[in-house]
Amino acid sequence: MADKETKTVEETKVEKVEINLDEIFDAAPGGDSITLPEEDQKPSIFSRKQREVDTSFLDGPPSKTTEEAPAEETTSETTSETTETVEPTKEEEVKPKIDVDEVLGLNDSNEEQDLPIKRGRKKIEGIADVFNKLIKDDKIVPFDDEKPLEEYSAKDYEELIQANLDERTRAVRNETPKQFFNSLPEELQIAARYVADGGEDLKGLFGALAQVEETREINPKSEKGQERIITEYLSATGFGTAEEIAEEIDIWKDLGKLEKQATKFKPKLDKMQEKVVAKRLQAQQMKKKQQQQASENYMKNVYNTLKDGRVGQTRIDRKTQSLLYNGLVNPSYPSINGKNTNLLGHLLEKYQFVEPNYPLITEALWLLADPKGYKTNLMRKGENKAVEKTVRKLKTAQSQKRSSAAVLNKDAGAKRKTSRKLPRGNKNIFKRF
Repeated sequence: MADKETKTVEETKVEKVEINLDEIFDAAPGGDSITLPEEDQKPSIFSRKQREVDTSFLDGPPSKTTEEAPAEETTSETTSETTETVEPTKEEEVKPKIDVDEVLGLNDSNEEQDLPIKRGRKKIEGIADVFNKLIKDDKIVPFDDEKPLEEYSAKDYEELIQANLDERTRAVRNETPKQFFNSLPEELQIAARYVADGGEDLKGLFGALAQVEETREINPKSEKGQERIITEYLSATGFGTAEEIAEEIDIWKDLGKLEKQATKFKPKLDKMQEKVVAKRLQAQQMKKKQQQQASENYMKNVYNTLKDGRVGQTRIDRKTQSLLYNGLVNPSYPSINGKNTNLLGHLLEKYQFVEPNYPLITEALWLLADPKGYKTNLMRKGENKAVEKTVRKLKTAQSQKRSSAAVLNKDAGAKRKTSRKLPRGNKNIFKRF
């Protein structure tokens, strides 16, 4: 027996036996049946469930509406060495999530965006020094107000830059014609000035300019050029006839003084030709001044004529007054000669050529040629119409009077006829006569 027991013990030591505790303690209460108070246990690296790393802060600031995922609860260990994840409840406190953006200070821009927007002009700091330097270097012209640049807003700086750009554009526009004029040859400059003053005789002007240029090109070293210089100069100064000038040239030629005299007369002849052109330009300038003065007097006279609101003895309203004034002083209508004209010239051309109305044109010509006779005839015609109207009224009144008399007579006859009475018969047989 002893050997047998020893063998059994040895076998027990060697073999592995699986023991099911649930079957042995099936009726006994286990750890799962014990109710324990809920305790907030801090999660550890072993009990926390692994989750993916949050890299959303690399894409942009987190949205306010994003809901933070609730923290996971730790699991309780059972006697069977199994772990179960406990779902969080509403009553359990959720540990706040650590925001990496807040730690690194990347959410400051979001907080600034959440602030209420301030209305009004925003002041720009630091740019005032730049503009002060540009103004000091004459690269920018400041406004004429007394507002310091330090108080300028973005809109003020924008207006200042735009004003400087407009000013430069205007300056370039004004300087371009001057630069173009200065780049022209002298002859074309003279012609341009002549046309600008209203000159129209371009053929005569270019003829004078051609004469000046031709005189300049005469060679005083050649004998033919010397004779021409002396001839033109003596003719221009009124020395004498062509024969007398020819004799004088022969004398200087025999004396060997022909070149000397030609060289002496050449600068004087050039100046004389230039004076001819200058005289033309001066005459055109004087003509332009006279035209300007006449235009000013014309506008003044038209204004004085209409300022009282009357045309002769006829009263006119403001609309007609404005129509007549603008129609006389504003040359805003194209004319058949290529220039502009006022409303009067436009209407005369219109009813003569565009929409012919010869009765109206002849009546207008009669008024312009003989205003007194036209008005007298018009008044006579008005008087005749007034007389005719009066006669017509009298005849109408007389006819109405006759008709009224006939009606009255008829009514009176009818009344007399109806008022006639017959004697009543005597029905009293006892009455004695």
